[in-house]
Amino acid sequence: MKKQPFALHYHLMLLPGIALLILFSIVPMFGITIAFQNFKPGLGFWRSEWVGLDNFRYLFELPDSRTIFFNTIYIAVLKILAGLGVPVFFALLLNEVRSVLFKRSVQTIVYLPHFLSWVILAGIISDLLSMDGLMNQILGWLGIEPIMFLGSNQWFPGIIVVSDVWKEFGFGTIVYLAALTGINPALYEAAAIDGASRLQQLRYITLPSLKPTIILLATLSLGNVLNAGFDQIFNLYNPLVYDSGDIIDTYVYRAGLLQVQYGLATAVGLLKSVISFVLIILSYVMASKFANYRIF
Repeated sequence: MKKQPFALHYHLMLLPGIALLILFSIVPMFGITIAFQNFKPGLGFWRSEWVGLDNFRYLFELPDSRTIFFNTIYIAVLKILAGLGVPVFFALLLNEVRSVLFKRSVQTIVYLPHFLSWVILAGIISDLLSMDGLMNQILGWLGIEPIMFLGSNQWFPGIIVVSDVWKEFGFGTIVYLAALTGINPALYEAAAIDGASRLQQLRYITLPSLKPTIILLATLSLGNVLNAGFDQIFNLYNPLVYDSGDIIDTYVYRAGLLQVQYGLATAVGLLKSVISFVLIILSYVMASKFANYRIF
């Protein structure tokens, strides 16, 4: 095999990316020392008092710690389950449509919310679900009393999950439609010749063919169990729904920036990062085992 000459200009092109990686990803890692300090901004890293694991002990003694960990896992698991099921169901329905123009139009429409930020979507959701919003006006026409959707601990987790599915299921649908196009059409032709109905073709050809993709996305999503979505919840929640909507990320924001407990906030964030790292490794191993997905 002919040996490739050393291309210096290609390696030089990597330098800006490496510099940005070091500046914004490696250097900030030194900030985790705050988790082991009684950090005072005026004293800095070197002169602040070292407290060992006291911030972690204080975290688990807080009455709010159990609530924020439960809310984080509860909302994230519901999002993962709904985010897997809805795109599969919608992709199967869309796959049965024979009009290419209609199918592409629907794909584009459901994909659009994926490009909108949670600031914009939260404004739309707040307008729809406010006391004088469209949803309460419809309930009023039906003779039902207005509901404070965004101020109710009963409704808030459901609103978070549904709005997240609305934003992202278009992207997932495209992934599953791409997987559906990879199924050999000869399988359907052979099944039709044997007299299989559309439902039987779905059960014995389509779903088994989609199984590796579903398993792969499910196992990879395991690493996001502690990521319930800061942007979404921060733009939608309020003190009335802290009991059902306060997650690790929003608690870190309030403890660190609003209550000036930098050490505690960093300890919470560090604990979350360590657990997420373990979950990502676990999900990668599971993806390799069940879906034959490997990067390395």
